[in-house]
Amino acid sequence: MDKRLNIAWLRHERIWKDNRYVYAVVSRRSKGVSVGINLNPGKECNFDCIYCQVNRHIPASTRKVDLQALEAELDLLLEAEKNGSLYRDPPFDLLAPSERGVRDIAFSGDGEPTTFPHFSDAVRIAALARNRFGLHPAKLILLTDAAYLHKPAVKAALDLLDANNGEIWAKLDAGTEKYFRIVNRPNVTLERIVRNILDAARVRPVTIQSLWFRIEGAPPPSEEIEAYCARLNEMMSAGGKFSLLQLYTIAREPAEPSASSLSNPELDSLAASVRARVPVPVEVFYSG
Repeated sequence: MDKRLNIAWLRHERIWKDNRYVYAVVSRRSKGVSVGINLNPGKECNFDCIYCQVNRHIPASTRKVDLQALEAELDLLLEAEKNGSLYRDPPFDLLAPSERGVRDIAFSGDGEPTTFPHFSDAVRIAALARNRFGLHPAKLILLTDAAYLHKPAVKAALDLLDANNGEIWAKLDAGTEKYFRIVNRPNVTLERIVRNILDAARVRPVTIQSLWFRIEGAPPPSEEIEAYCARLNEMMSAGGKFSLLQLYTIAREPAEPSASSLSNPELDSLAASVRARVPVPVEVFYSG
């Protein structure tokens, strides 16, 4: 993605037309058009990450998810991409013909997707739409904090994801319980997260997403990076498979001012430390 599109992915607005649940973005990580499904319009999440861009002090305009409306919105957006009308409006009009096309349909919104009680039904709707529109190269992606991957209903949804070119992109922002509590402010322990990621990664390769940043001006301590690498290596030793580590920093304004971006050299140094310790491909995404 060239510099023409920096503004597009920095904005990354989760809105499209009058849709309540389905949107499209130009994604630097997907390297093209990513269709997002927001199963948490009410901003429900079991984490309260201090770097999150979702401002939970502003009341949500929509709380309930209507799956029939979601399906209709998904069809509307995919039809706009198919007939080319999507590319008449910004930021999609910046895409060259070679950059167009749906790269993925992603469960990513204003909270943790797996907290939605009918998550499996939502995955089924996305899978059927992917097939209906002939989007066979496109992936179904779950962006998750991994806290509920052990639940039977979520595991059933993961099987459906696997059958439709699916991927799990799991959050892991810490190596120690103390730092995990500071950064993610979760309702579960780090051990639960690691156990869930390991169980999922034993079945299929998982992508790990890790956001590193400054807290009150201080960068993550080197001991935390070492502990993070040790967690990954322990999971691999126990049979976990990882396809990619996505290391990034804050790119859009967080809801809390105590969080701020790492500089490019700082992120490069952190990535070099991870590469030296963990035998998994690393991809780096800067703040701008």
